[in-house]
Order: sequence, then C-alpha cells, then structure tokens
Amino acid sequence: MNRVIIHDAQNQQWLLFEHPCYIVNCDRLEQVIPALQQIDESLREGHLWAAGFISYEASSAFDSALNTYPPDEFPLLWFGLYQQPQIITPPRLCSPSDYTVGEWLSSVTPTEYQEAINQIRGYIARGETYQVNYTFRLRTEFSGDALAWFWQLVRSQQADYAAYIECGDRFSICSASPELFFQLSDRQLVARPMKGTAARGCTLTEDNAIAQWLQNSPKNRAENVMIVDMIRNDISRIGDIKTVQVPELFTVEKYPTLWQMTSTVTAKTQALPSEIIAALFPCASITGAPKPRTMQLIHQLETTPRHLYTGTIGFIQPQQTPNNYRTQFNVAIRTVIIDHQNNQAEYGVGGGILWDSDSQDEYQECETKAKFLSINNSCDFSLLETMLWTPEAGFFLREEHLNRLSESAIYFGIPLSLEHINQQLIDLSKSWSIPYRVRLLVDRQGVLNYEISAFEKSPPNRQIYLGLSPTPINSQNPFLYHKTTNRSIYETARNSRPDCDDVILWNERGEVTETTIANLIIKINDDWLTPPVTSGLLPGTFRGSLLKQGKLKEAIIDIETLQKSEDIYIINSVRQWQKATLKTTK
Repeated sequence: MNRVIIHDAQNQQWLLFEHPCYIVNCDRLEQVIPALQQIDESLREGHLWAAGFISYEASSAFDSALNTYPPDEFPLLWFGLYQQPQIITPPRLCSPSDYTVGEWLSSVTPTEYQEAINQIRGYIARGETYQVNYTFRLRTEFSGDALAWFWQLVRSQQADYAAYIECGDRFSICSASPELFFQLSDRQLVARPMKGTAARGCTLTEDNAIAQWLQNSPKNRAENVMIVDMIRNDISRIGDIKTVQVPELFTVEKYPTLWQMTSTVTAKTQALPSEIIAALFPCASITGAPKPRTMQLIHQLETTPRHLYTGTIGFIQPQQTPNNYRTQFNVAIRTVIIDHQNNQAEYGVGGGILWDSDSQDEYQECETKAKFLSINNSCDFSLLETMLWTPEAGFFLREEHLNRLSESAIYFGIPLSLEHINQQLIDLSKSWSIPYRVRLLVDRQGVLNYEISAFEKSPPNRQIYLGLSPTPINSQNPFLYHKTTNRSIYETARNSRPDCDDVILWNERGEVTETTIANLIIKINDDWLTPPVTSGLLPGTFRGSLLKQGKLKEAIIDIETLQKSEDIYIINSVRQWQKATLKTTK
C-alpha cells in the first residue's frame, strides 16, 4: 500500500513510487501548511521525491476567505516521501473482468441542476460573480482491482497527467486528468488551464468542424480568457512579474471522447513548491471569478464536498542545485475516488457557468466529461480494411480504402504512413496470380499487419436471408463510422438472429442503417436507395463509388419502407452486389 503511479508528461514515462520512507498525511486545516513545509525540508536534503495529493477542501488553509466544506474522513493532504521511482511500462491489455463497477447515480437531479444554474445566473446578474464552476458527484458500487480499472480509464482517456494512488488500506485514487495545474523545471513555471469543452464528432469531417467551432466559440473563449487572467494574477504573486507570458491562447486538444480548449501561462520563479501551491491553489479553472466570493457561492450551491476532485495530484523531484526542483501537478479532474471500506466509487463532474449558459447544454457537457467512465475495452482495437485483389484489376478501390483508413487514423490519433502501406501492398502482390482477399490491420501504435486468403466466389443464385436486429443501435457510437476490429455491436446483432445469414441494423430513430458486413441498398419506384451515413453506418468504399457514379441515392429509410421495397441488395467492395430477401419473423 501507499503506492503512487504518475505519468511524467515531460519525459513521457510512467513513474512508480513504492515503499515510502515516511508519509505526510493530515486531516485538519491547521496541519496543511506545516505539512508542506515539512515536505520542503525533506526535499532540501536532495535525495527524496515527494508524490501525493491535496484535496479541494484544503483551500481554506491557504486563505480563510476560500470557503469549502469542513474536512471529513478523506485526507486533506497526503504525500509519500520516496527514494528514486522506478520507470514502468503499463500493461498492454485492459482487464475489465478484474473489477466490477455498478450503475452511476448522480448526487443531483436534472431539475436540481437547473435550479442551481438559475441561482448562479441570479448571482451573476447581481454582480457577485462573473463565472461559477458548479459541480456535482456521481457514485457507484465498486469491487475488485482498482489498479486494473485505472489502466482501463487511462487507456480510454489518454491523459498526460494521469495518476494512481493507494493511500493506506481505505482509499484508492484513479485520475485520468488531462489538465496541468503547474509544472516547474529549471525555475520555469508553466500553467495550462483547461476551459472549454465539446463532444467529439463521429466522422472526421464532423469532428474537425466541432474543433473549429470550439476554437472560435465566443462563450468558450470568454470563459478561457477569464481564467487565464486569474492565473496570470496568481502567478505574478510568486513569479518574476516581467516574465509572466501567455505563449499559447485558445489551443484545442483532442481526447477520445471530447475536445478541450487550453491556454498556457509561463513565468520565471524562485519560489519553493509549497509557496507556488499556496499562491495558486485551488486552480482558477475549477472555481470561477473572482475566486473568494465564487468559492463561497460554490459552498452554498454544491450539496457535497469535492474531496480530491478539483484538487491536485503530483510529484516533486529535487535537483542538484539547492532549492531547485522539478515538479508536475495536475488539476484532479476525470478522477475517481474509491472507498474500499464502503465499496463505493465517487466521480466529480461540472463546468463553468456564465450568464448566457444554457442548463441543458451544460448538463450534456457534464455527461460528455463522464462518458469515458463507460468506455469498454475498445481501447485495444485495430483499424481494418478488407480489399479484393485480382490479376486483372489489382486492388479494387485501393485509393478509396486507403483514404478511409487515413481518415480513421487521424480521427483516433493513430500514426500512419500511406506511402509505406502502398509499397507493402505492391510488394505483397508481386507474385500473385489468383484473386486474394486481403485484411489490412493497423493497431493503436501504427503497427501494420496483413491477413491474406484466396478469394472464393459466392455460389451463383445463392439465397441470402436478412433479419432485423431486435434492438436499435446508438447512432452516436463512433465505431459505427470507422472500420475496426471492435465489432461488438455487429456480433451482438448477428447472434440475435441465428436463423438468418446477416442482420439489418436500425437506429434509435427507427432508421435502417446497414448489415453486420455490408451496406444496404433497396429499390423503390425504380430508384436505388441507400441510408445516409448520418443514420449511423460505415461509409463503404463500393457504396461511395456507386454514389459518385450516380447509380445510388441517399435517403432515410425506415423499417416500413424497407419492408415495402421492390428489391434488396447488400454490397461491399469484396463481393459487390448480392441479392437478399428480408425474413420478417425469427
């Protein structure tokens, strides 16, 4: 126990701290500053590292005007003092079977959330605050291996400032935070507040449009620049005021489930880590402006303490030069607290509320921020393209396949060289003389693999029976729009109709989409129709080719229209056109 794992973003490596020389732990406000001073004193000797956390409720220790809930059983401050940490490699595979997570329940109802937003707008109208970072808690039952869950959350979120802490036997911390509170290296202080959020799109085109919207959104820019000004003021208290700069403003960063807007503030400082924390804590991005009055309002509005959520987790490394340190501290968002004594997990979520904030939009943003909690083991998928090679035509629709692969790689942040893949395909097929089916796979690290098999034509006049899936798909699932090895949706549908050769999917609006292995085409009044991609389906390469040639039209197709169609075909780039029959009963 008393183990800490932190991702060192500067060096892009994982640090494991075990077997502390001693623990600095406090649960009373008057202990917080002496505890930090004790850590400073230990670090001056130059051979121990400090790693741990400070809870949001410790804020009053630095300034009595910063109101919070009083301390409870969760520590206000916890640090271990360690010898040199080990550099470790995280496990490649996630293991959800090692833990069980129940249903998440909110500490506020949507109605209570709306009432709180209305109160905040009233405070803003009266000039008491400009912005309030209002938050609430999600809770669930948890049992099993907390570390296994941490690795799953990290792989789902891809967070640079992630950390895992076991503090004693009772609490474990799983933080997949993407936000830097501050880092210090060679007396250069860097803060990178995060303010401004948008959910990812499902396709690359939609995704890029959302990123552009976020970067130019007046509301999000206003939120962001307000927080930047607060942090500049906080840093000027302990930094060389002439060196305080904002080298990056309104940078948009991509994460698996959302886009985030960040800005960067820098300065030179001679301050000790404890002095930096005292000047900056808690981070302005998770309070609002002005900080003292807004924190009073937060205390009135929020129904439960935040604990570590919106506090900070980090490490301090002593350097050779006296009073010189390398530090990294996150803002503890995207952070789960596990109470093993009660088998409970707690996750805080919230956002900055301005005068023009819409309560429904803000609640949806909170849902977006919590989405990564429910991501399954899809972190281990590979991109996939299946192509037909023939002696007469080579790779059918090769350019279209590679373009689709490239777009998916950009969307998921997977490194990819189309030039390398093209050359590999040329080299592979040099000696071929019969048709082949080629499955091209690219994993999350960009490693390329092939699966090759002889192509066998379907029997002539083969009868293909299609059945409707008994349950709808969610058209907002991005894996419907990208061809990958994460095929759980398709496998579930296929298994639901063992009486059929393939299964037709349909979405939450009752719109038909595709089958588990092909795009769908129906004939209505002499027109060949196929569902639009926006219904929630893979943009097939052969489908795209037929649309360009004017042989198909896109149209929303409901189940009734499907049942009335004159003809049904399923198509893909390997087998092209295959006539099918709808089997209406199981």
